[in-house]
Amino acid sequence: MFDKIIQLDKEALVYLNNLGTEQFDALWLGITNQFNWIPLFLIVIILVFKYFGWKRGGFIILAMIIMVAFSDQFTNFIKNTVQRLRPNNDPDIRPLLRILKSPRGYSFMSGHATTSTVFSVFVILLLKDKFKYVYCILFFPMVFAYSRLYLGVHYPIDIFVGLCIGATLAFLYFKLVKLIESKLFKQ
Repeated sequence: MFDKIIQLDKEALVYLNNLGTEQFDALWLGITNQFNWIPLFLIVIILVFKYFGWKRGGFIILAMIIMVAFSDQFTNFIKNTVQRLRPNNDPDIRPLLRILKSPRGYSFMSGHATTSTVFSVFVILLLKDKFKYVYCILFFPMVFAYSRLYLGVHYPIDIFVGLCIGATLAFLYFKLVKLIESKLFKQ
């Protein structure tokens, strides 16, 4: 059963990856680079300070930095524990893929999917009652995560699990931050 799931995962990646064309390669290479998303992060920082002020906003931004760092380290822990080869490094599947990047390390679970989701879901929980367009931020993890399939560096299961773990961590962390915030900023 497990072998069948892994085989379907590989087949899905080959299909999705081969939908790509040279015409769009530069776009997807740009999308996968987290530095190109800095304008989004700046908008979120501005919104946090606008709606929560300097003190609470500063606390929230610090909490978000800690959350993203934790998510990144948690993902690395899982990757180093599971040690699933990235598709671009797997000799069985590599010849079937369009590979545009060749990162080392392991594949399961996707750090791009996990961290972008933890960030986005946390921002939604934080701003849903204050900024009606906040749900548009879900575009970020979806496109960011898909870029990893397009580039041939993650399997669909890596992405799916990363999205699920990211959302779960965001919900739990949001509850923790709200608890700490209520004690620090009593009204």
